[in-house]
Amino acid sequence: MAELLKERSEMDPRYEWDLSTLYADDAAWEEAFAAIDPKMAELPAYAGKLHDAKDLAEFLKKGTAVELEVDNLFSYASLRQSEDTRADAAQSMFARVYSKVVAFSASIAFADPEILSLPDETLDAFLKDPQLADYRFYLEKLIRQKPHTLSTTEEQLLASLGEVFGAPRQIANSLQDADMVFDPVKDKDGNEHEVAGSSYIALQSSDDRVLRENAFRSFYKGYRQHINTFAASYSGAVKGAVAEASLRKFESSRAASLYHSNIPLSVYDNLVGSVHRHMPVMYRYLALRKRLLGLSDLHYYDVYAPLVSGSEKHYTYEEAQQMVLDAVAPLGENYQNIVRGAFRDRWIDVYPNKGKRGGAFSSGTYTSNPFILTNFTGTLDSVSTIAHEMGHSLHSWHSHHNQPPQYAGYTLFVAEVASTVNENLLIEQLLAKTTDPKKRLALLNQYLENFKGTVYRQTMFAEFERDAHALAEKGQALNATALNGIYKNLIKEYFGPELVWDDEVQYEWARIPHFYRPFYVYVYATGYSSAVALSEAILHEGEPAVKRYLEFLSMGGSKYPLDELRHAGVDLATPDPIDTALDKFASIVKDAEETAAKLGL
Repeated sequence: MAELLKERSEMDPRYEWDLSTLYADDAAWEEAFAAIDPKMAELPAYAGKLHDAKDLAEFLKKGTAVELEVDNLFSYASLRQSEDTRADAAQSMFARVYSKVVAFSASIAFADPEILSLPDETLDAFLKDPQLADYRFYLEKLIRQKPHTLSTTEEQLLASLGEVFGAPRQIANSLQDADMVFDPVKDKDGNEHEVAGSSYIALQSSDDRVLRENAFRSFYKGYRQHINTFAASYSGAVKGAVAEASLRKFESSRAASLYHSNIPLSVYDNLVGSVHRHMPVMYRYLALRKRLLGLSDLHYYDVYAPLVSGSEKHYTYEEAQQMVLDAVAPLGENYQNIVRGAFRDRWIDVYPNKGKRGGAFSSGTYTSNPFILTNFTGTLDSVSTIAHEMGHSLHSWHSHHNQPPQYAGYTLFVAEVASTVNENLLIEQLLAKTTDPKKRLALLNQYLENFKGTVYRQTMFAEFERDAHALAEKGQALNATALNGIYKNLIKEYFGPELVWDDEVQYEWARIPHFYRPFYVYVYATGYSSAVALSEAILHEGEPAVKRYLEFLSMGGSKYPLDELRHAGVDLATPDPIDTALDKFASIVKDAEETAAKLGL
């Protein structure tokens, strides 16, 4: 009998994160939660005074300080809820602090429209005033928002509706993480396995095809049974984004999402265009996968299976730690020591448990260390996930240690670069040490899957979002039939003639939480492509590339993201980085074909 998931109370605390750099315990959080209201109440008193540079500087500094405390409160509650999404106490904490975040946004909603209502000469003077020097880039970005900022009353109204706009995401998360229960399934030997969001990909990565198919049918049966609820919640999220974009006089919700980071729509379109030009390489990889798996028909439950049966090696968490430390060695001793401290000081919540949020993420605040959630199962993919999330965390660490709080948060556009650099360094380091063809093919499998999952798959998601939002902007219904249809067509286009269609696949869109943060997923693909260029430079150019890269990590949000990447050596204003990355993908496919030939496959 396969091991079943444990309750949170049964887990070994050595492998749970230590949240004490945020709050000592829930009681300390409650005390801080009770103390935040008077501090928030001071901020609206500055309404009508922001024409004065001294008062504006004072307001910005107080607002930043309060925001740090609100962020701490929110992050702690969110992390506690992630430990067990069924726990009433954590759900209550999160619900209460979510309301507090909305209240904080409402308390300062007057500020941006008030500042932007000032004469241009006053705004120009602000940019030169030494009292506001610490906020100059913030003000530059704000002034750029002037054509899309509403009146004070309208901004306050929108801010007060933040919890309403966030409801679709909360509904989908609760349904997916807490309420949905999947039928247990059996493997080829009759052993029973539990199916959950946190274990699904591990089941799909098994070399037991019976288990993969049974898990696939069970998992998407659950989504099919709730697909109309998921469609209603996602439709609400899309309509909210479309409505706000229209109110702010953007041509589309996509334009609104990219505008804040000063990303032209051409970057998004270049990504899609480049991936479509390189689609034949994806089909070639799927044909290789089908051949190596010895299948007459390739189904969707075969696309994560290891290329060589029995080649999947399992690692202990301790082995995974050392693998990650070895991988990041090219980034220098100081970088390595920070990673070593992350393992020692329990930044990471390692193993899955009942009710735990699925997947993985990096979180934390300006005044705490970063935190990482994983659902480690011992596969190479699990090791790669630790490297990936550690990249996020080290990006945050460098930003927080080199920027003031108002510039410490890097944009979504660069958020996936550091994580993917770590992944690439891991796989390249393992390939360099491996001579056995079977082991090499397993590693190439992982590398190919990284490309497939991050460049091709995330670009497919980007097309899904673009098309779903476009339907809403045309006033057409976003029901389950429409959303399933969009996704079905994209799967067929991206996976090509080798894939046998299974009806369950059309429901997969419902399990992608990133869709509730509009037009975020494309940055995985642009970030991965940037990371390919950066990791290649780190490995082949050495110290100069490492220096540029660490400077990039330290920039936080102090510059626009395209400028930060140019500093590191990547220009995404052109399609070249995407094309270069997909050329690398083609070379890995060729390597896998040649390695398979050595094995007589």
